[in-house]
Amino acid sequence: MRLFVSEGAPGSLPVLAAAGRARGRAELLISTVGPEECVVPFLTQPKVPVLQLDSGNYLFSTSSICRYFFLLSGWEQDDLTNQWLEWEATELQPALSAALYYLVVQGKKGEDVLGPVRRALKHIDYSLSRQNCPFLAGETESLADIVLWGALYPLLQDPAYLPEELGSLCSWFQTLSTQEPCQRAAETVLKQQGVLALRPYLQKQPQPSPPNGRAVTNEPEVWNRTKPEGLKWEEELATLSEEEITMAVTAWEKGLGGLPPLRPPQNPVLPMAGERNVLITSALPYVNNVPHLGNIIGCVLSADVFARYSRLRQWNTLYLCGTDEYGTATETKAMEEGLTPQEICDKYHAIHADIYRWFNISFDTFGRTTTPQQTKITQDIFRRLLTRGFVLQDTVEQLHCEKCARFLADRFVEGVCPFCGYEEARGDQCDKCGKLINAIELKKPQCKVCRSCPVVKSSQHLFLDLPKLETRLEEWLGKTLPGSDWTPNSRFIIRSWLRDGLKPRCITRDLKWGTPVPLEGFEDKVFYVWFDATIGYLSITANYTDQWERWWKNPEQVDLYQFMAKDNVPFHGLVFPCSALGAEDNYTLVSHLIATEYLNYEDGKFSKSRGVGVFGDMAQDTGIPADIWRFYLLYIRPEGQDSAFSWTDLLLKNNSELLNNLGNFINRAGMFVSKFFGGYVPEMVLTPDDQRLLAHVTLELRHYHQLLEKVRIRDALRSILTISRHGNQYIQVNEPWKWIKGTEADRQRAGTVTGLAVNIAALLSVMLQPYMPSVSATIQAQLQLSPPACSVLLTNFLCTLPAGHQIGTVSPLFQKLENDQIESLRQRFGGGQLEESLELKAKVSPKPAVVDTVAATGPQQIQMLMDEVTKQGNIVRELKAQKADKNQIAAEVAKLLDLKKQLSLAEGKPPEAPKCKKKK
Repeated sequence: MRLFVSEGAPGSLPVLAAAGRARGRAELLISTVGPEECVVPFLTQPKVPVLQLDSGNYLFSTSSICRYFFLLSGWEQDDLTNQWLEWEATELQPALSAALYYLVVQGKKGEDVLGPVRRALKHIDYSLSRQNCPFLAGETESLADIVLWGALYPLLQDPAYLPEELGSLCSWFQTLSTQEPCQRAAETVLKQQGVLALRPYLQKQPQPSPPNGRAVTNEPEVWNRTKPEGLKWEEELATLSEEEITMAVTAWEKGLGGLPPLRPPQNPVLPMAGERNVLITSALPYVNNVPHLGNIIGCVLSADVFARYSRLRQWNTLYLCGTDEYGTATETKAMEEGLTPQEICDKYHAIHADIYRWFNISFDTFGRTTTPQQTKITQDIFRRLLTRGFVLQDTVEQLHCEKCARFLADRFVEGVCPFCGYEEARGDQCDKCGKLINAIELKKPQCKVCRSCPVVKSSQHLFLDLPKLETRLEEWLGKTLPGSDWTPNSRFIIRSWLRDGLKPRCITRDLKWGTPVPLEGFEDKVFYVWFDATIGYLSITANYTDQWERWWKNPEQVDLYQFMAKDNVPFHGLVFPCSALGAEDNYTLVSHLIATEYLNYEDGKFSKSRGVGVFGDMAQDTGIPADIWRFYLLYIRPEGQDSAFSWTDLLLKNNSELLNNLGNFINRAGMFVSKFFGGYVPEMVLTPDDQRLLAHVTLELRHYHQLLEKVRIRDALRSILTISRHGNQYIQVNEPWKWIKGTEADRQRAGTVTGLAVNIAALLSVMLQPYMPSVSATIQAQLQLSPPACSVLLTNFLCTLPAGHQIGTVSPLFQKLENDQIESLRQRFGGGQLEESLELKAKVSPKPAVVDTVAATGPQQIQMLMDEVTKQGNIVRELKAQKADKNQIAAEVAKLLDLKKQLSLAEGKPPEAPKCKKKK
């Protein structure tokens, strides 16, 4: 490897420090070049630092080079570090560039230099002090520490620009500056000239624009996880400028006249030239099961929030989803329930649609993959891949279950992961280590249906030649990822696949239920669901409008956001892009891939078979409104790491954040208008403190926009609660109920406080719309907010309820959750609903899975009974392993014995007599 650096180039500092840390791990030649020397042959402008790898490839991003050296030294990546790096690139660097330019090129000093970076320095100091760790990502030095230290060193090495009051920042900076790799880097780059060594480099740079707004777009989790809202508010108050206050007041005074005209509704929604066209998909849920809360937050609910937000921004938005219906899982489920595959798809498609309707998911279209359009588009993409040489043929050894008489789809095989030893690895991927697996590589494989050990058999299959498409994929990623909002986990997963090298992947299966393969010799096969499921987005759109290609073959005009849990990332970020790039038909590819981590249930996982966790069809039976479920799931959305649903926490968040904070403020603001001013918004004469509040709310509103534009959905919700909390503080400090009893001037003050408060409530109703649409609509109805004000959310806070506006009847928005109510639900969903769900299943199945009479039996019914016995046996074993309540176990054992009795009768055997325990 060869590292090119330049004296006086700021980016050389962190890469030299990182290289020193990785010393001895690989051969490295360090070359010092002039700032005008072009090191990378395909770049037209000089660029340093640059790392030339042994493969001949180049890395020329400072953070990428540092990351490479850290990986060489055995460092393991983490999400918090990735977020710090994104914050450094998007927030710290613009501010720091301005400060260094003012200092070195323009000769400014003092606050003129420190001003642009003061917020960023406070943020680092606060994060370090709140987490009580010496380094940014924990107890040990990480990549984030070196990158930020290298960026800050030229400025902070002068004690005049290292504020003493920021103790945690000072300690962190001095700790790193005394380390040998950092000292050597500083000596090499600055040559004992201090910051003046950067002058030749900075003089060639364009004058940077002064940074505006708050330093947060995709900042580290530690900001929102640890920082008390009151302290954050005080910090912002201290930094509000007169210019910000004046601009906020000017915008406020525009009122309803500041709103743009509403977009005319479209049906169907189609891309429009000159507008921002946003296409949103959520991962297609598989049709053979009922989604649980983790499925809902990971895909459809997260996408729904962003779709609603996009519409409030008046972006031209199409949000689509549907059920993924082909594959072995559907065939198996059909056999279990005594239905045909099409009947099972029809049944569960309706169940999914009902669940999402109850959760108020605002799809523009909710379709399915079992359509002629799916066949047509999938086969067209396949033929294009075939004619361009991207499809291979080969013999495949597959697992075949002799008992079920079928080849087993990867997800219907479980066994021990050959890489990490995880005992519940699937036949396609291990959920623990994330590595891809061929099913035959599993140790101790089992058929998930009957638990027998499958055997290996051969079959001829088709493969997508991913290695041949790898270069195209890399080029596309190189253009797409910079500046995009791919989540850190999605970037990491795709890079992990590429680092290991792509391999051909089989795209056909020996099944009946699927998209037929249009190739001679393969008429008895269908496409593997992971190949054609993502094509379902296209076919669903094609069933919505015959002009579907305006969305899906229009990458120049369409911005595609795709939402999913992290296990779906490879199929959306790699497999479908490879298929589309190979098809060479100008397909729209994902611009922003938004992946969540996993949501767990209390101390474990959701399990339908064990009756653990809340599933979509049961949430509406709890008596808790859909918007409360939406709020809590979004509040705990697993954005940077796994999170867990907790009944106790649900109670606390409902009673504190919704009832006592948000609901209390909005209700008080409306009630004061009704009680003190006859239901009419009073005149408002703003004092300097009121104007400062306007600027403050505007700042938080813009923070909300910044976060949602970066799809930081959970963190943006905190902005709503922050505004509400300080609305409460504003009312409490100003006490309008006292002023209303005084002089005319006192009454006017009460009117100003009340009018400003009710306008904040109106703003909150619009900000809340993506999260809690029903509650939002209720607030807007109570306040009689005009349709234009309900339909658009600007970046400025406008007076949308002017003096003289009449509001409606105000009533409480939320109900308190009681401990005994929550405890009852905890017990019910901790395994208590198992019997309930089994009874429900028996009631709703159009054809009984268990047959009561011998006369009705045949081979299919016998097989169904055998499957039921196996399933019930698994339920009993799981309950015993969990040491469940004895009465519950006894009830399930009784069911198992009854099933065995029915099976014996169906097979013409005498029922087994129950085994008696011998007396001691």
